[in-house]
Order: sequence, then structure tokens, then C-alpha cells
Amino acid sequence: MRALMLRSSALCLVTVFGTFSASSRKVIAQAAAVSHRYYFRKTMHYQTEQRGHQNSPDYRLYFKTSDGKYISPFHDIPLIAETEQANDVPAKKSKKSESEVLYNMVVEVPRWSNAKMEIAIKEPLNPIKQDEKKGKLRYVANIFPHKGYIWNYGALPQTWEDPGQKDKETNCCGDNDPIDVCDIGTQVCSTGQVIQVKVLGILAMIDEGEMDWKVIAINAEDPDAKNLNSIEDVRKNRPGHLEATVEWFRKYKVPDGKPENKFGFNGEFKDKDFAVEIIKSTHEHWRALVQKQKNTGGIDCKNTLCCDSPFRCTTDEAREVVQSAPAFGSAHPVSPEGKFKKKLLGFINIFLAT
Repeated sequence: MRALMLRSSALCLVTVFGTFSASSRKVIAQAAAVSHRYYFRKTMHYQTEQRGHQNSPDYRLYFKTSDGKYISPFHDIPLIAETEQANDVPAKKSKKSESEVLYNMVVEVPRWSNAKMEIAIKEPLNPIKQDEKKGKLRYVANIFPHKGYIWNYGALPQTWEDPGQKDKETNCCGDNDPIDVCDIGTQVCSTGQVIQVKVLGILAMIDEGEMDWKVIAINAEDPDAKNLNSIEDVRKNRPGHLEATVEWFRKYKVPDGKPENKFGFNGEFKDKDFAVEIIKSTHEHWRALVQKQKNTGGIDCKNTLCCDSPFRCTTDEAREVVQSAPAFGSAHPVSPEGKFKKKLLGFINIFLAT
């Protein structure tokens, strides 16, 4: 399976990052000999471009490579972060097991914020936008005593929770999205940031009858990353963090008039090895999706780097997609509904605290 993952993500990336001169290759090889992780982080850099207006339904955040070529964060950013075989640079360290690799995470919502930002899976190139409900921008409630999301929240690229695939443990089908991930590191990230994370475990949330896995991970650059290698480490070193996570996911839709979410496995977190198996499964489902072996169900699979995908488009076609979006302008004021909701949630929190 590891070779399969590398094939789907690394081979096409060579066409973007692999055109180095002989002297450049020598420098890269020398850097890799000193630190393979340093080499990786210097090459796997992404930029974002804003279009439209923040706090507005037309706001979009598009992604591009370090040389300015537009990509899809859903389909073109590789799932596996550490690719020992990339650009034919040998790794100094021995090959890691599947449970020790780092994964790319696309940050959608920074910690402590309320705007529900997400990868637009049904739009070309899948930019990040603010979710809407009944024509109004969505904001998550403050679940006492927390403010907004309690972790950096986002998705693992090149994964897909297939709505046609029933989970054998929970008997629920996927929610039609990339798999969600919570970064419990101390840094507050920004929307559109791509970070490398270490997977620690997973929570089986059931959202209105759909399987909605929540991967628990930590930013590899976090000072605590070296001390956190499992769910038990989180329980020991971050007392109350896992319990707060379950409670947040259980109740965050209640202020919107929806019932509490439910969980598989009685709300218990599964370990890292279990999480890796789930990630591998969702990666396989994504491969079938992007290769048109599955009904897309409205998902836009346009990409620029997936070699074996019939949805692959040219650089010019990708540029046209971005240029067709509204030009970037000044942010709009937060809507009256959003301001009212924030005030209402504040009163609710005060009431619950008394």
C-alpha cells in the first residue's frame, strides 16, 4: 500500500519539482545527506491566492505550487509527506513503517476561529470557501468554555470518505468529504496552510447517520511532537484534551437546532495503527474517484498533477478557472446574522457558566 500511495502522489510531483540543473541536484543531494526532512520541507512549499471578498459568499482561496502553477488541494497535494523516493534522493534513515510517516494536512479552520471554512469539493480546483446554509455564511457555535474550533481543523488531501462504502464496524457510509483531521499542536495556523502532521489516533463520529472520521494528529514542527506518539501519550500529557474533543463534536451543532452527534466504539478513540488503516482505505477510495472508477456524485476532480487521471487539466486551463473567479477585494463586514449569532452564543455561554 505504501508504494501505491507514493505512485499516486509523488510521480506527478516530479514534473513540478524535478526539473533541477546538475548543480542544483548536487546541492539537494548534499542537503538530503544532512537532513532528509529539511530537504522535504524546502521542496514541498505551497502558496495561496485569494479571490473575492472575505466574509462574503464569493470568497475563495486557491492553491498553487512554489513556481506559481495552480493546483487542487484535494487532489494534487500528496497524502504522504515524507517521500524517500522523490527526485531520486536516497533517504539517510531506514524506511519507516506506515504508522511512522508524516502526512500533509490542509488547514481549513484555524484554532479559536468560528467561520466554517472548507475545501469546496464540488468546484473546479477545489478552493477553500466559507460554507453556507440557506444562503447564509456558516459560523460554528462557541461550546462553553471554548472559543470556536479547539484545534487547527482541516483535511488530509487525496482521501475520500466514500458515501457508497459502508464501514463494517459502524455500519455507516462515508460523508462524501476528505477525511477530517484535528491538529492538537500549540501553534495557531492559518487557513490554507499546509503542514506535516504525525497521526496519533482517530475518533469515529457519526453525523446524521454518516461516517465522519476525525483523525487526531500533531504538527511535526510542534515542540511537543517528539513526546506525543500515541493517543495514550495525549491522554497522559494533555489531560482533558481528548474528553473536550468528544464533547465539542457531540454538541457543536446543538445551538443550530440539531441533535447531538453520536460516535462509534462508544466514543472511545482508536489507536494510531487503526487510524492509519482508515486513512489508507480513504486514500484507495480517492484513487478510484480521481481515476473515474467511481461515480463522482458532483465532486469536481479537476487536477493538474495526477498523471493517471482522466480529469487532469493543463496549466492554462487551471489558470482560466482562477481568473474566472471575482477579483480579490476588501473584506465585507460580518453579516448582521453573524454578529447576532456571536452575541447570542456569548449569552448562552454566560448562562451555562452560572
